Amino acid sequence: MALRKIRQLGDEVLAKKCREVKEMTPRIRELIEDMKETMYDANGVGLAAPQVGILRRVVVIDVGEGPIVLVNPRILESRGEITEDEACLSLPGKAGQVTRPAYVKVEAWNEDMERVELEGEELLARAFCHEIDHLDGHMYVEKVEGGLHDVAYEEEEEA
Repeated sequence: MALRKIRQLGDEVLAKKCREVKEMTPRIRELIEDMKETMYDANGVGLAAPQVGILRRVVVIDVGEGPIVLVNPRILESRGEITEDEACLSLPGKAGQVTRPAYVKVEAWNEDMERVELEGEELLARAFCHEIDHLDGHMYVEKVEGGLHDVAYEEEEEA
């Protein structure tokens, strides 16, 4: 496994649509492992393959319940709305208010290329939408309501 460079807003690869994964190869497995390591190292909730410069439909997400790998994901169903701050590893230190569905059901394939359906509410629903947008060449900044603002990171104090 290796850390990969996270592409930043303005990098042309982030504006391109990704190709489907037709089979699970050793290179795709390595990509998935590298993406998980990169996401955790950057303290992220999700990471899409184009964010590490690879135009393939692969996403990793962890909202605190363990890693989720989505290959060729697509949204089957969504409902409700929640407007909250959203940020991205490709635009560090910034956030903005984005309205997303409160509930999302996705279809994808897992690391074994088995079809899975997953449901998410609130943060997980937001992560599904945010990362799938990346696969279609879109970033959350296109949906921000009222502009971006700086994110204030609080230092953890030792007890």
